[in-house]
Amino acid sequence: MVGRRDYRGNGVMVTVDRWLLPDGIEEVLSPEAECIEVARRQVLDLFQSWGYEFVMPPHIEYLESLLTSARYDLDLCIFKVIDPQSGRQMGFRADIAPQVARIDAHTLCRKGPSRLCYAGSVLHVQPRSLSSSRSPIQLGAELYGDTSLSSDVEVISLMLSMLQLVDVPDVHMDLGHVGIYRGLAHAAGLSNKVEQQLFIALQCKAIDKVITLTEDVPVDLADMLRALVNLCGGYEVLAVARKCLANAPAPVLTALDDILVIAERLLARFPELPLHFDLCELSGYHYQTGVVFAVFVPGIGQAIAQGGRYDYIGADFGRARPATGFSADLKTLITLRRAEFELLSGGIWMPDSTDAALWQQVCRLRGNGQRVIQALPGQSLSAALEANCDRQLILQNGFWQVSLLAY
Repeated sequence: MVGRRDYRGNGVMVTVDRWLLPDGIEEVLSPEAECIEVARRQVLDLFQSWGYEFVMPPHIEYLESLLTSARYDLDLCIFKVIDPQSGRQMGFRADIAPQVARIDAHTLCRKGPSRLCYAGSVLHVQPRSLSSSRSPIQLGAELYGDTSLSSDVEVISLMLSMLQLVDVPDVHMDLGHVGIYRGLAHAAGLSNKVEQQLFIALQCKAIDKVITLTEDVPVDLADMLRALVNLCGGYEVLAVARKCLANAPAPVLTALDDILVIAERLLARFPELPLHFDLCELSGYHYQTGVVFAVFVPGIGQAIAQGGRYDYIGADFGRARPATGFSADLKTLITLRRAEFELLSGGIWMPDSTDAALWQQVCRLRGNGQRVIQALPGQSLSAALEANCDRQLILQNGFWQVSLLAY
């Protein structure tokens, strides 16, 4: 049968349809593809207006470059192949952020702050959730070379501005800081094994497990670690945290101060933003070094955009640099948008002709943003309907004129 092919494996003949795609891998057709491309252009224009330079890392490169020590968890996400030229193992990127970090640290080598942005397809071995794509279009922005809270506020503001541009409704943001747990765990002298177990328990807010894992910790530190489970909510959480963590090490108190400053500056810019604080939110704990943030919308069980500070990510490329940034999946944002993008609608049907004057008129129309489709030999006006044309070019009084298409 045309379109099918038989494969033999282990003595078993299997028939497959050539047109089938792997689970989680999809093709995007018009008009959704057009919406994605329009949004991509608009978002990149927004990034550029903030001073972020667009970069295009390769889809595939040597595996060592993709697996930085900061993101060892990527190893399970990356499709791996052998390069027939070098014999070395290569991988299809599952996250563009480490590639951009390499560009900043090794290729650009700037002394001062550097703002970079990107938008491109990535490939995952496993989807993030049952309904997620394994080939998302990742876009994001990174700010390198500055340790101040101003950088964190800038990238979060850019992320929120992007969501406003795409017109994603009902967003609310979670704000946390990995330095709180990290500072308490360090002061408690936890082993790596216990620290990891406690990390998982806090993520699940499993208070009984947290209590068990902190039984051998000094009482004051144990109480503070256990308190993290309930330190989530609105602004009142920060006041409660100040009391519960009053005797915490200085880095923990500094982290609390940082969250408050960032929150106040964000709400001055986005006064309607619902802001939620979660002091045991530890997404990216193994590579994040400071503030972490994520945006959610009702009905979606995972963040639609997320990021944070991950200083020294460039160390594997020979140049440690402070960094903060965010990323999102453009496909997901398009499905959540409230307003439709303005796409080219209708079109002008151009007859199959060698008239030079007709060609000049068509060039002018296309230069003004009009959609002009040329008839092919043997096509009648009925084909114009299939091409979504509502007008046609006709010769009147020696000039090619645009008129309504009459079927």
